[in-house]
Amino acid sequence: MVTTTPTGAVLLSLDGITHTFGRMRALDGAALQVRAGSVHALLGENGAGKTTLMRVVFGLLRAQQGEMHWRGAPITMRSPADALAHGIGMVHQHFTLVPSMTVAENIALGGHGGFDPQQTADRVRDVAARAGLVLDPNARVQDVPVGAQQRCEIVKALARDVTLLILDEPTAVLAPTEAAELLRWMRGYADAGNSVVLITHKLRDALAVADDITVLHRGRTVLTTPARDTDQARVADAMLGGATVRTAEVRTAEVRTDSDTRDTPHAALSVGPPDAVVSARSIVLALDAVSVRDANGVDRVRSATLQVRAGEIVGIGAVEGAGQHELLRVLAGRRSPTAGRRVIPARVGFVPEDRHRDALLLDAPLFENTALEGAGARRGVIDWNAFRARTAAMLHRFDVRAAGADAVARTLSGGNQQKLVLGRELEAAGEALVVENPSRGLDFVATDAVHRALREARDAGMAVVVYSSDLDEVVLLADRVFAMHDGTLLESAKDRDALGRAMLSGAAVVSADMPAGIDA
Repeated sequence: MVTTTPTGAVLLSLDGITHTFGRMRALDGAALQVRAGSVHALLGENGAGKTTLMRVVFGLLRAQQGEMHWRGAPITMRSPADALAHGIGMVHQHFTLVPSMTVAENIALGGHGGFDPQQTADRVRDVAARAGLVLDPNARVQDVPVGAQQRCEIVKALARDVTLLILDEPTAVLAPTEAAELLRWMRGYADAGNSVVLITHKLRDALAVADDITVLHRGRTVLTTPARDTDQARVADAMLGGATVRTAEVRTAEVRTDSDTRDTPHAALSVGPPDAVVSARSIVLALDAVSVRDANGVDRVRSATLQVRAGEIVGIGAVEGAGQHELLRVLAGRRSPTAGRRVIPARVGFVPEDRHRDALLLDAPLFENTALEGAGARRGVIDWNAFRARTAAMLHRFDVRAAGADAVARTLSGGNQQKLVLGRELEAAGEALVVENPSRGLDFVATDAVHRALREARDAGMAVVVYSSDLDEVVLLADRVFAMHDGTLLESAKDRDALGRAMLSGAAVVSADMPAGIDA
C-alpha cells in the first residue's frame, strides 16, 4: 500500500481537541501530528485520554472543540465508516471479533453485498500474505490463540485498504515472542509508506519501534518529540505530569487531605503503624514465587513474592495489563496460582473495581446483595429476615444512603453502591481485604468515606491490599507500596514519582532509609 502523502509529511493533524463525559474532561485541548511512513507512539498514564483521542479520530466519538486535518484538509469523522473510507483503521484493545465465526466471516463483517466464502477466504490469504501475517481464514476465532486473533483484527483493517492503523495496547495480551513479531511487523508496515499510531504503556516497546512520541497527561499533550531525541526517564517524567504539574497536584492533595480530615480526628491521625509495630505482627497473606498463566498461555504474573501483615495497608501501582488484576485475585482466593506457594486465610474480602459487573445484582434488593457474600458455601434455608436486619445495621454503620434494606441496588448512587460492597466485604472478611480501585467513579465525599473505612480496618488489625490506578491514592493510603511491571512485582519507595517510574520501567526504586521488607 502506498499513500498519496509523501513519507515524512504530516498525514493526520489534531489541534485543540476537547471531549467531556458529563463533568469529566477526558481531553483538554490535546494535539497530535502523525507523519506518513512513521510509527507514532501515544503514551500516558491510565485515564490520560489516549484511547479517547483515537476514538475521535476513528469516528466513535465527536470532539466538542478542536480541529482535525487529514492529508492537509479539514475533516470531521462522523462514524467509523467515515474513517475507513479515508483509510483509517483501528484495532481496539478488547477485540471485536465474534468467537463462533471463522476468521474470514469476521473480516467480511461490515462489508457490502453478498458474502462469498471462497472469495473472502482468498482475499484474507492475499492480504495476510502481502502483510507478512500468518492467518487461516477458515479457522474459527474461538479455536485460535490470542496472537492469531490479534492478526485477524489487523487483517480486517488492512482488507479495507487503510493507510493509517491505530493499535490500542496491541501487545498487552501477547506472549513476548508474539509481541516482538508484532513490533517488527509494525516497523515494516510503516517503512512501506503507511503509518501506525501505537497506544501503549510499555516504554520499551515505544522507544524500540517508534519514530515519534506524544505523551498525554490528564487530557493534555505534554510532550511531542522524535523518539531518537528522548529517553525512558524523560518520557516517564512527562507521563507522570512533569515537575511543575506534580507540584501543583501534591499541593492540591495536601489541601484536600487537610480539609477531608478536619472534622474526622481518626482519619487525620491514621498515618499508619510504625514499621517496628508492623514487623511484629503476624503474616496474614503470603505469596512465594507465585506465577499466573492465562488461558492463552501468557504469563500474567511472574514469580511474585509478597508478605502482608496484620495491621498494614500494602498499596500496588500498575499500568493496565501489568498483571495486577490476576495478582489481586490470587491474594483474594478467587484464582489459583499456576506455580509457587500461596498462604491466605479461609475468607478474604474482595472489592472488585467493576462493582456493577462483579459485585452487585443491580435489580435485586440490598438484603439479597448482602447475601451474596459466602453464597457459594452456604447450605440450608436462608433466613431473609436476618439478612434484612444485618443489611439495615450495615447501612447505618457505613453511612450507605438508601431507603432501606429492601431498596434496589440500582437506585443507589455510585458512592453508596461502593460503600455497600465495601461494608459487606469488611464485615465478613475477618483477617484480610483486597480492594481494586476503591474510589473509582466516586465523588470527594464518598472517596473520603471509603478511605476512612480502609484505614479503620487496618487499625483494627486487618491486612489490606489496595490497587489503584491513581498513584496519589496508593501513596496516600498505603504503609508500603509495590509496583507491577509486565507481571513482575517490585517494592518501591513510598513516593509517587518513584512508584510511577518503577511501574513504567520495571526498575525498583527503594529509598536508602526504607526498611528492607518483612521476613517470615
